[in-house]
Amino acid sequence: MTDFNRRRMLQALVALGGATVLNVPAVRAQAENLVITTYGGSWEKFWRDILIPAFSEQSGVEPTLDIGLGRTYTTNLRAAGSDNPPYSCLMTNEIYATILRDEGFFEKLDLEKLPNYADLYPVATAASDGWAAVGLISPIGLGYRTDMISAAPTSWTDLWENPELKGRLGLYNIKNSAGKMFLMLTSMIYGSGIDDLDTGFEMLKELGPVYQTDFNMSTAMATGEIAVAPFDFGEIARLRTQGLPVDCIIPEEGLMMWDQTFNICKNTPARDAAYEYLDFVLGPEGQDLLMREFFVSPVNKTVSVPEDLQKDVPVHGAAMDQFIAWDWDLMNENAEEISRRWNEIFGA
Repeated sequence: MTDFNRRRMLQALVALGGATVLNVPAVRAQAENLVITTYGGSWEKFWRDILIPAFSEQSGVEPTLDIGLGRTYTTNLRAAGSDNPPYSCLMTNEIYATILRDEGFFEKLDLEKLPNYADLYPVATAASDGWAAVGLISPIGLGYRTDMISAAPTSWTDLWENPELKGRLGLYNIKNSAGKMFLMLTSMIYGSGIDDLDTGFEMLKELGPVYQTDFNMSTAMATGEIAVAPFDFGEIARLRTQGLPVDCIIPEEGLMMWDQTFNICKNTPARDAAYEYLDFVLGPEGQDLLMREFFVSPVNKTVSVPEDLQKDVPVHGAAMDQFIAWDWDLMNENAEEISRRWNEIFGA
């Protein structure tokens, strides 16, 4: 149904036939259909094979899964309008969620419907101030080839100060939120704060030539094209499993992260089911499944990382305080200028 508002249709049906019309299976399915989102590839496979079956077994709800990226979801929501959202619970990076939240597509969370919200680490709730919850955190530290450098890095400043790393550095480009975080991180370390972008850009020039990528850093690390880079701990775990001599450290200044923020779309007909799904993701069972599949850090304080996973999931417990807080409004409001200045230094 794309040309008219489902809610209005249901209101009209109720007016014509009373509440019993909602007992017609086809109408009820339309009204209650839960639409959730994830990414393609291994993400889609995990959602279809493991996460959704576990949620459905617990809840009895059979959701529809939509595959896409943040840019796609933003376009689709804007095209549909906030009165007729194509999704019920949207998972996306906070950099996109910030924009959509400001445009009125999400409702503030009803915490009475989310018992597991109270058990979340502050890093999972702070950025959205009660409008969403981070359900997955992929910590980003400094990954490196143990066979290509003589000593493990300890600080982000090693990228500037250790001559052994010159010309062997990989960076995510400015299209990726990790590139934007690296700019803010540089501004924080060498300037007056994460918003001191002039200082940040000046220091980026001091890095010299770098290898850039939009997403896949692993290939360059595997081939030895780079020796060190901001790296997702989970990806380092996968490379290590494949036999590559790699490791990853928590720099002394703190961690970057890829976050997956879960948002309830305003006016979704499947509101109750959307909350039920989100609470499952945030709960112990959902978090345990996600940790074991993606080596992400559990956002729920009641979830322990078993001993055999602690090397691959090193950020948990007290270490969850080591994430740096980012200013996505700053990045979004100045996106064009930031991209221009970044590309002047590193090339598009």
